[in-house]
Order: sequence, then C-alpha cells, then structure tokens
Amino acid sequence: EVDLEERLHELDLRSDSDVPDVPPPTDSTPEILKKALSGLSARWKNWWIRGILSLAMISGFFLIIYLGSFMLMLLVLSIQVKCYHEIITIGYRVYHSYDLPWFRSLSWYFLLCVNYFFYGETVADYFATFVQRREQLQFLIRYHRFISFTLYLTGFCMFVLSLVKKHYRLQFYMFAWTHVTLLITVTQSHLVIQNLFEGMIWFLVPISSVICNDITAYIFGFFFGRTPLIKLSPKKTWEGFIGGFFSTVVFGFIFSYFLAQHQYFVCPVEYNSETNRFVTECEPSELFQMKKYSVPPLLQAVLGWETVNMYPFQMHSFALSTFASLIGPFGGFFASGFKRAFKIKDFADTIPGHGGIMDRFDCQYLMATFVHVYITSFIRGPNPSKLLKQLLILQPEQQLSVYKTLKSHLVEKGILQPSLRG
Repeated sequence: EVDLEERLHELDLRSDSDVPDVPPPTDSTPEILKKALSGLSARWKNWWIRGILSLAMISGFFLIIYLGSFMLMLLVLSIQVKCYHEIITIGYRVYHSYDLPWFRSLSWYFLLCVNYFFYGETVADYFATFVQRREQLQFLIRYHRFISFTLYLTGFCMFVLSLVKKHYRLQFYMFAWTHVTLLITVTQSHLVIQNLFEGMIWFLVPISSVICNDITAYIFGFFFGRTPLIKLSPKKTWEGFIGGFFSTVVFGFIFSYFLAQHQYFVCPVEYNSETNRFVTECEPSELFQMKKYSVPPLLQAVLGWETVNMYPFQMHSFALSTFASLIGPFGGFFASGFKRAFKIKDFADTIPGHGGIMDRFDCQYLMATFVHVYITSFIRGPNPSKLLKQLLILQPEQQLSVYKTLKSHLVEKGILQPSLRG
C-alpha cells in the first residue's frame, strides 16, 4: 500500500510538471479606456473596466431580447461555438497539438455532428407540422438518429486512421478533451434553447439571476469582503457570497413579477408555418395569473398583511434564484479549478476585464441543466408536439387504431358525444 501511494504521488507531481506554462492573454482593453483610467490604481481600474463592459453587454442583451426569440437562439448558438473554441484552444496550447494530423478539422467536425443531432431532435419535437409538409425533410427526420450516428462514426473512423506513432497518448488526450468539451458546451446550450421554447421567462429569469448574483457578489465582495470563501477562487469571500444570495432572491422575485404580466415573455415559443415566424401568443397558464395567498401567521405580525397577491411563478422564481446563488457559483469554482490545473488566468481575452466568453458563462451551463430538470419534474407534462410527431410517422391503419382508442376514451369521459362520427 505504501508503494502504491508513493507511485500515485510521483504520478501527480509528474502530471503537474508536464503541464507547460501557457502564455498569458494579452490586454484587449480599448485604448480610450486605458487613457481615461490611467490615473487609477489597478484595483479600481479593473472595477471600472468590468463595470463599463458589463453595462455594455447587458444593453446588448436587452436589444437581442427585443429582436425576438430567434435572435436569442442565434445568440445561444454563437456563445456555444465561442466557448467550444476557447476550451479547445487551451487544449491545443497545453498539449502542443497543433501539428497532429486532422485533429483541428476533426474537432470542428464533431461539433457539427453533435449540433446536427441535438438541433435535429429539436426540429422534430417542435416543428412536426412544418416538417410533415416538406417531403424532403420527412426522410431526414425519420432517419435522423441513424444519419447522426453515421456522421459521428465517420469522424470516429477518421480519428483512428489519423493515429501516428509516438503521438498515441497525445491524440487520445485530445480526443477525450474534445468530447468532454462537447458535453459541457453543446448539450447545455441545447437545454438552454429547450427552456426558451417553454417560454422566454424560463430563459430570462435563470440567466438574469446568474448575472445578478455574479454582479452583486462581486460588489459586496469588493466593498465588504474580508473572509475567504474557497481556495480555488481566492478573491471570492463569504460576504460576497451571502450578499449575492439575498440580492439575487429579491431580484428574481421582482423581475418575475414584471415578466409574468406580458404574454411575450410567458407564452411558449411556437413556429407559425404560415407566416414563417416564431410567435408568442397564448392564454397565459395558471402560473402567470394573479392569485391571492394567505401570509403565514409568523409573518403577519411583521408585515401586517393577512393575504398577498402574487403570480405562482414568483414562488418558482425563488427556487431558481436560490439555485443560481447557492449552487450556480460552483460552476465558476469548477472553471477556476480547471484554469489553475492548466496555469491560465482566463479562458481567453475576448472581453476586457472579464476574460473569455467561457469565463462569463461557466455558471450558466450548470443553471441550464437545473432549469430543464426543474421544468420536466415540476412544470411540464408530456410534450404534445413530440407525441404528434410520433403519430404522424405511423402507418395509416395504426393511426386509425389510435384515433378509435382516443375517441372511445373521450366519449367515456364525457368530452365527446357518443353520436359523434368520424
């Protein structure tokens, strides 16, 4: 046992020493900002740069929301590709794998394959009626998974054929690196878009809660931070963590109240094949209709209220905000550990004062998974569009059998009259 521990310890030391130093990212701060902030200390200079760029990004985000759900989908896809590029680039630098045959091309090929699979599933689920009107798309949807597997298998075979002597271990390092990166970026961005289809509010509240927590935790930590929170992120403090939690919960509650009043935000996103546009028009569900709730006795003495009017979704926003502020930061801690493992400060230098796109979205990916699980567990039942898609590809006699069974069931429940024929 002692020999085994010594060997593992030697392996850990060797692994750390084998990781080369990656050149630090260049300073991409615009010259106009450098001149304007030249008289400030490094601490306050970083504060102003982060603040100005944060406001610029939030303003751009509001503009894209105004442009509609399709632009939001394009934004998610663009962020996914950029995050993938940043992580893959780190792999190239760390393992000096630029000269590996085919590997750069294969990395992007696998990205296309995985996106084809996931977004093809989305098209099949949410655009079944549109697909049935296009004969050329029916073949692609019917055999979508087989086509996706064939495309992936082609890339797999190309990888095996590209293996060369003295580089086997390095090539398998990068093969694994690529697939873990795909798992982190593509699958999570797919879930973000799935959440968006449930209604823009399921997209905006979680994302905004993470942004709010990130900003408020930074502000509280900057002004009041004294107690270190975690060794992986020395600048994170308990004061920032706690201040960010309470600020995020209050923000989520108020922001949800505002969004729940508008159909544009609460209605599921649907594709209108007649107008070739995404529409958000519906009769809001019970989640977004004002209700009266009794205040718990303990709080009645404090607030002086016996009842309160609020939207049911605001209670769900409490769960989303709590996750964003208590568990979401662990996505950032994970990213900090990743960067420390490979001796880098940021994933890239895309955004001055913030680092790369991945530095800003490390918590969002964890949040996307939680929201999707939360919706499927507590909010949404079976997907009618998915059931319709499966029915439409059945043989005519099978469709007729399903129709007769459904009709009998509706007659028994009194929804249809027995005399109705069809």
